[in-house]
Amino acid sequence: MKQYSQSEAPRRLEGKHLGMACCWALGLATLITTINCSRITIPARLLTLIYMPFAVVSMAILTYYESKIDTRKRNLSGLILFFLSSLLLLLLDLASSGKGGIGNFIGICAIACSFGVADALLQGGMVGDLFFMCPEFLQSYLAGIAASGFLISALRLLTKAAFEKSPDGLRKGVILFLVISTFLRVSMHSADLAAGGIHINHGGDENEAKLHERLSNKELFFQNIDYAVDLILIFVLSLSIVPGFIYEDTGSHQLHSWYALVLITMYNACDLISRYIPLVEFLKLKSRKGLMIAVLSRFLLIPAFYFTAKYSDQGWMILLISFLGLTTGYLTVCVVTEAPIGYKGPEQNALGNLLVLCVLCGVFAGVALDWLWLIASPYTSIHYLAVIKAQA
Repeated sequence: MKQYSQSEAPRRLEGKHLGMACCWALGLATLITTINCSRITIPARLLTLIYMPFAVVSMAILTYYESKIDTRKRNLSGLILFFLSSLLLLLLDLASSGKGGIGNFIGICAIACSFGVADALLQGGMVGDLFFMCPEFLQSYLAGIAASGFLISALRLLTKAAFEKSPDGLRKGVILFLVISTFLRVSMHSADLAAGGIHINHGGDENEAKLHERLSNKELFFQNIDYAVDLILIFVLSLSIVPGFIYEDTGSHQLHSWYALVLITMYNACDLISRYIPLVEFLKLKSRKGLMIAVLSRFLLIPAFYFTAKYSDQGWMILLISFLGLTTGYLTVCVVTEAPIGYKGPEQNALGNLLVLCVLCGVFAGVALDWLWLIASPYTSIHYLAVIKAQA
């Protein structure tokens, strides 16, 4: 018996590590193609505004009917839709040779909408499932999402260095992104199949019956309204600054055209790093009041960014954007991993969907506010209108 226990413990540990790796890989797949979609010649803000309403509405519908939906099939549907959309975007670019036109514009917008639906299917389903597994799985998935942003930023730096002098360098970079993301979709399907082997034993018919007695979505929302507000405000602030402020209002510096890319890369790198900090137990912020105070205090970054851009050099701006990334990732993981504690499995699944809906609402509000930087700059407004007209 003793020998069995000694051999069983490492096996469970190995399975846990495999599960964490699969969750990280699935997180990586969640956003990478969405970011790729914003790299095509149509302004990223316009595509994001087209993409986000479909993501929010789809997520709201899926959250409402969450208890009636097979989460496994939902996750696979999201992965398949992501893969098909990525492939279609790549084929559309190759078929049109990167040229504009109203037909290509409509096609890209339609694909962006499909990305929104796929995001709601996959992200909500994954978080809902991971909410009633061990917190390390959820943290790994969230870290994978951040890794997708960092990977794209790093690739953007590499492609800029490689194709900067090429007349269609941006398009070559986009094609590279799309090929990588399409390949990752196939790989992530395998990861999802591997993750499907992770099961939770609830133990007995009596416990199973009790497990299905759950609070309503309304009750869950109001019991966790502070967590919901936290997530909305985290992403409202972050997405209203990145990338809008970074690209439009940081002025001219020694890095020239590399400056905005370096800032975005630093933000994504710090976002990724900070999502591992809560793994250290004494560094994890668990107090609900403490989380709310930390989230609200981040709004002091708005005047900080304004005065830094106006009066300070690029070193201070890099430091500030790094702090924004650190707080975004850290607070997100702290909120999301604390929220499901104390609830039953079905309640945790429903709560996961509710909080993902809040995240998407925060992102949507953030990218909408992101346009304020564009409106405030007459030059960039004229530039974007000219680009949109050229695409049409």
